[in-house]
Amino acid sequence: MEHTTAQRIASRFAGLPADKRREFLTRMQEQGVSFGQLPIPPAVELQESFELSYAQQRQWFLWQLDPQGSAYNIPAALRLHGPLNVEALQHSFDVLLERHRSLRSRFVEDDGQVMQTLAEFTSLLIEMIDLRREPEEQRLASAMNRVEQDIARPFDLQQGPLLRVSLLQLDDQDHVLLLTLHHIVTDGWSMGVLIEEFSRLYAAHCQGQSAALDPLPIQYSDYALWQRRWMEAGELERQLNWWRDTLGSEQPLLELPTDRARPAQPSQRGARLDFALDATLASGLMALAKQRGVTPFMLLLASFQALLYRYSGQSDLRIGVPIANRHRAETRGLIGFFVNTQVMRAELDGRLPFSQLLDQTRAASLDAQGYQDVPFERLVQALQGDRSLSHSPLFQVMFNHQQAKPAAVSGLLAGLRVEALNATAHTTQFDLQLDTQEEGDQLFASLTYATDLFDAERIQHLARHWKNLLAGLLANPQCPLAELPLLEDDERLRMLDDLNDTARSYPGEVCVQRHFEERVAEHGDATALVFQGQQLTYAELNLRANRLAHHLRAQGVGPEVLVGIACDRSFEMVVGLLAILKAGGAYVPLDPEYPLDRLSYMIDDSGISLLLTQAHLLEQLPTPDTVRTLCLHAEADWLKDLPGTDLNNLAVAENLAYVIYTSGSTGIEPGGVPG
Repeated sequence: MEHTTAQRIASRFAGLPADKRREFLTRMQEQGVSFGQLPIPPAVELQESFELSYAQQRQWFLWQLDPQGSAYNIPAALRLHGPLNVEALQHSFDVLLERHRSLRSRFVEDDGQVMQTLAEFTSLLIEMIDLRREPEEQRLASAMNRVEQDIARPFDLQQGPLLRVSLLQLDDQDHVLLLTLHHIVTDGWSMGVLIEEFSRLYAAHCQGQSAALDPLPIQYSDYALWQRRWMEAGELERQLNWWRDTLGSEQPLLELPTDRARPAQPSQRGARLDFALDATLASGLMALAKQRGVTPFMLLLASFQALLYRYSGQSDLRIGVPIANRHRAETRGLIGFFVNTQVMRAELDGRLPFSQLLDQTRAASLDAQGYQDVPFERLVQALQGDRSLSHSPLFQVMFNHQQAKPAAVSGLLAGLRVEALNATAHTTQFDLQLDTQEEGDQLFASLTYATDLFDAERIQHLARHWKNLLAGLLANPQCPLAELPLLEDDERLRMLDDLNDTARSYPGEVCVQRHFEERVAEHGDATALVFQGQQLTYAELNLRANRLAHHLRAQGVGPEVLVGIACDRSFEMVVGLLAILKAGGAYVPLDPEYPLDRLSYMIDDSGISLLLTQAHLLEQLPTPDTVRTLCLHAEADWLKDLPGTDLNNLAVAENLAYVIYTSGSTGIEPGGVPG
C-alpha cells in the first residue's frame, strides 16, 4: 500500500463517526487488509485539549485516590564529572519540552470529562542546589538524600509541570543531575529517548550548532486519539474476548507467605534487593534456553512461576508482564506512556516436569502477542468484577525482563564523564516484582517488595531459593516442579533437626480437635483460614465443623471409622477434615488429581463406606455403589438446623486419626502391575 494512500485512508478512518469506523474496520478485515498497515495520522491543526490514552486515564484515577503518593514517579540520576555547560543544559531541556508536547501536559476535569492540555511554554525551571559549603566527604551523601526526597515529592497532575530537573553542585566540576517525571507522561523506553536526545542537544549546543533530530511524525496525543478510535471500532471487543477465554471468570489472589497481614489499604512503601546470578549458572541458563527453543524471558518467567507455585501451593497463578507497546514505527521516538501490561496465566501441578511448564509458558507468551493491544485498564474493567484497595487487580506479582542493561553512560555528554546513580523510589505498586537483565553472558536480578507484607530477611531467603531452583532445573529440566530444590544445605539440615525434635508436652486432652476447641475459646475472633481473598475466624470454622460433625456422628462415624475426603483446596476441605476428627473418626485423603485406577484402589483398599467431596468432582471420582457420598458446599443450608456446639469426645490417643497412602504404598505400579 503506497504511503500517501495509506495516510489518506487512515485520516479518513479517524474522521468517521463511531458506527462508521466499526463498519470501515469490518470491511478492511473482510478484504484481508490489516489495520496495522495504516499509519497513525497526525493532527491537522494544534488543538487546545486532547483525549487521554487508556493508560493515562488509569493513572488519573490512581492519582485521585492518592494525590500525595509517589509510587508512579520515575527518576533518573546522573553524576557529571568535568566542566558543565549550564547554558547548554538549560537550552537542551527547553528544546525537549517544545519538541515533545507530552512533557508540557497537564490534566483538567470538566463535567466528569478528563482532558489533557498544554501548559504555556516559556522555559524549564531547573532547581540549582549548591552543596559546596558542606564538608567534602559529606556532599555525595547529602546529594543522594536530596535525590530521595525529590523522588518522593508528589506531582500535581492538574497544575504541572510533570517533569522536574534538579542540578546539585558538589564541586566546581562535580554535579548530580536529577530528572523526575510522572508515569502519566513517560515510561522506561521514553526515559531512554529523553536521555539520548538530551545528550545530542547538549553536545550540539556546546559546539555552537543545532542538533539534527529527525522531526517527529506524530505527537503522543495523536497516538492516544488513534488508540481510542481503533479500539472503539471493534478491536477492543475482539481482543477482550480472547483474554476472557484465557483468564476465565475467576481471578484468584496470590497468597504468598508474609511477615504481616495484608492491610486494607497498602502504603505502597517498598524496598529492593539487587543480586547477580553466578556466571556458570547464568551461562548455563542461556544455553538451556537456546537448546529448548525459548527466549531467556520465557525460561526465567517459567522458573518464577515454579517458585511461586512452591511458595503458595496454588495451582492457578497470574503474573503481570510489562510490554513496550511500541510496535508502531511512529511511536518509537516519542516520549509518553505507552507501556502495557499482559497477564500471564499458568496452571501448574507438582508432578508437572519443568520442561513441560516451559513449553506451556512459551506457547502462552506467543499466543498473547496477537492480543497485546488491549489496554490493561480495559482488561481490569472487563475481568476484575469486585475491586479491592488492598491489592492490585488481576495479579499481585510482576516479572520484567530486559535483554540488556542500558548502554554505558560514561561518554553520554560531550566533555563530561557521566556516572549513573542508583536513584530508586522506595515504593511499589505490587506485592513482589522480579526484574532480570541480560548483559552478555551475565544475568542480574532485583526483587522489589512491599514492606507492608515482607521483611528483608524473607526476600533474601526467596532470592536464594530461586537461585537453587534455577540450578536444579538446569541440572534436570525433566524434574517435576514439586522436586525442584529450594533449600540450601544448612537450611535443610536445620529443618531436619527441627522436624526430628518432636518431643512436646500437651497437657490436658490428647486429641487435636480438643486443642483446636481450646484455641476457639481463647481467640475465637482471630483469623483461622485465608483463601482467595476470603477468611474464616476460628469461631466460624468451629461452627461449620461442629454442624458437619453432628451429621457425621448420626451417620455412624466414630472411633476407628474411616471416612474418605476428596476435595480441591478450599474452606470445605478443612471443614471436612476437622469435622471427621470431631466425630471421632479417621480421614482418608484422596487427591482428585490422582489417576482413576489409583483412586479406585485406595477407596477399595481402605474400606471406606462414606466419602466427603464436592459437587463438581462427583462425576470424575470412581466411587462404587457401596460407598455413600456427601457433597460439601461453601454455604451448606441443610446443616444450619444442626447444633453448632462442640461434640462430646469419643476418641482416645490410641484411635486412628488418618490413613494416608504414600506414593509407593499401594503396591501397584502404573497399569495395575503389582509392585
